[in-house]
Amino acid sequence: MRRVVFNQKGGVGKSTITCNLAAIGAQRGLRTLVVDLDPQANSTRYLLGDAADEDQPGTAGFFEQSLKFTVKDEGVEGFVVPTPFQNLSVMPASAALADLHAKLESRYKIYKLRKGLEMLDGSFDRIWIDTPPSLNFYTRSALIAAQGCLIPFDCDDFSRKALYGLLEEVQDLRGDHNPELEVHGIVVNQFQARARLPGELVQALVAEGLPVLQPYLSASVKVRESHQAARPMIDLDPSHKLTQEFIALFAALPGEAKPRPKSGQRRKASSAG
Repeated sequence: MRRVVFNQKGGVGKSTITCNLAAIGAQRGLRTLVVDLDPQANSTRYLLGDAADEDQPGTAGFFEQSLKFTVKDEGVEGFVVPTPFQNLSVMPASAALADLHAKLESRYKIYKLRKGLEMLDGSFDRIWIDTPPSLNFYTRSALIAAQGCLIPFDCDDFSRKALYGLLEEVQDLRGDHNPELEVHGIVVNQFQARARLPGELVQALVAEGLPVLQPYLSASVKVRESHQAARPMIDLDPSHKLTQEFIALFAALPGEAKPRPKSGQRRKASSAG
């Protein structure tokens, strides 16, 4: 299963949602890969910490190779890096993605990511794709490569108005390039249950029949601590309310069964020193 987390608006929690859902799947024993297509590399930093600054293979290297020749089956895994978390790997992003964008778009390499990730389907049970906050070459490549799409929603009126356009973009791309693509749901993020406006906005989406997933993800300072520590919530604090919401959200996704409670994801022995 390949899923993309997509929204043209920045600051809606794409990287947080991607990494935390991926970490939950990995903690349950699913061989999981996060593909970071955002030059800001937030998912990469979240999963690798200071090691994100090291010179290593990743999505920029993959696309550079695709400009030169066809990516071979045995070569794709060379762009994947293990994280400190069991069953969880990442194809890191870097600022070099921004420099490659114009070349890739002009040479119409829009299907290369899908071909590359299809080669990894036998190595990973779940592939999660984090995207930049714009509908550009990388985002379209991700939507073409994915089978499912999650759209974060951060409970403001601007986001609600933009949501309809996002859904239209997904449907247009599905019709033109990827008939397998399905919207797996709208993820409500930074939800404040006691505030009136967020509740009204979400209820309006539900009333319109849009695929709003439950539970809604609460606003919490703990997730900032999670970013700083470079540890997804399931590893940092398995019993936290937000962690439990992520676990329930994972279980609500198409194709995922309800997870059994565990004490938290263990780090690899090599990372423990």
